[in-house]
Amino acid sequence: MAMISINPATGEKLCEFEELSEGGIDEKLADAVAAFQRHRRTTFPERAQVLQKCANLLEAEVEALARTMALEMGKPLEAARAELRKCASVCRYYAENGARFLEEEPVQTAAAESSVRWEPLGAVLAIMPWNFPYWQVFRFAAPAFMAGNVGLLKHAANVPQCALAIEDLFARAGAAPGVFQTLLIGSEKVAAIIADRRVQAVTLTGSDRAGSEVAAAAGKSIKKCVLELGGSDPFIVMPSADLESAVGTAVKARMVNTGQSCIAAKRFLIADAVHDEFVRRFVEKMRVLRAGDPLDESTEIGPLATSKIRDGVHEQVRKSIEAGARCLLGGEVPEGQGNFYPPTVLTDIAKEAPAYRQEIFGPVALLFRIKDAKAAVALANDSDFGLGASVWTQEKGEQELFVRELESGMVFFNAMVASDPRLPFGGIKRSGYGRELGSLGIREFMNAKTVVVA
Repeated sequence: MAMISINPATGEKLCEFEELSEGGIDEKLADAVAAFQRHRRTTFPERAQVLQKCANLLEAEVEALARTMALEMGKPLEAARAELRKCASVCRYYAENGARFLEEEPVQTAAAESSVRWEPLGAVLAIMPWNFPYWQVFRFAAPAFMAGNVGLLKHAANVPQCALAIEDLFARAGAAPGVFQTLLIGSEKVAAIIADRRVQAVTLTGSDRAGSEVAAAAGKSIKKCVLELGGSDPFIVMPSADLESAVGTAVKARMVNTGQSCIAAKRFLIADAVHDEFVRRFVEKMRVLRAGDPLDESTEIGPLATSKIRDGVHEQVRKSIEAGARCLLGGEVPEGQGNFYPPTVLTDIAKEAPAYRQEIFGPVALLFRIKDAKAAVALANDSDFGLGASVWTQEKGEQELFVRELESGMVFFNAMVASDPRLPFGGIKRSGYGRELGSLGIREFMNAKTVVVA
């Protein structure tokens, strides 16, 4: 079976690669085990040097790598450049801080000496999505590498060029053979790899359906698993908000990566006092967004990654309208080539509508009118997901209420939800479990070994 790279803006076939055979998978797993025995004994300064070189390469080759991303999954060039710069930043962050996060921790007990040591587990399988094809990988790979683990990347089938480029970057930065390997395989081969004794843990970024399947496979083999799954993040606007800033950020927060982001704001909960004015400004700003070729520097939103994704988004919109939702903007598949879908705004959304309960992974905003902060909390929490929340209020009392009551892994005030190498990233409920980034992220795939000397 071949893995085919297709330009989502034109439908043009870019290239194809043969899927790894069973024998090829076995060889790579064996290489990973051998590489781990060497890599775990390298020093933190040696690992840091590789990550710094990786960052240098990402910055030096940003134009070529961004072009590959634009061609392969439709990300506009400037957004692609920003993603690559962020990858460089996470490499530098763990190069500079990883050793400190993993220092042995003395603990005072009745024994002569007691401590906790952090030791790597081994080969970690990373199952990664196409929407941020470099960032999703590097936010796992940088801390895992610095910790002394080795990585096996099973990337999304539609971004094989990006997957191979990441493996090449690590190799050219000085990572030893087998320390970071790309597996060009289909999803049907994942369960067997998770079950293989040579793989010690697994991390997945993807849908809640995929997360359920991977968690079941990992649980069956009793292996550590980290899941970063979908989201239906609320964007709450209270009367005290700076409305101009809130509207501008709301458009950006919904349309980041053409709406194809787990932490994109998807449900907009607007207080009565500012609802009508917010909606008027929001719709107008959404209306003038420029869609087009991702290689065109003026393009603000590109195509959706595949025709299947575009058709799925439209089906969710169509069924929501049939269930009573009003469409204020968009909602129709445009004519012409490519997987384009227009900025779309829905309101008056019934609980029975797909848009109320499901994650819509595309440029569709869902608007709700709310009475007060307590009503906002109730509606925000009426979701199967709990990844992030953006709240716009200047009132300290409201901020304290939202922090205390929102069922979410992250809460941002007067700013859009975003990942930052310095802060733990992850959610609750069907948005997954475990954390990436920060000091918590580098410790996820470590053995916290208790050492006692009587």
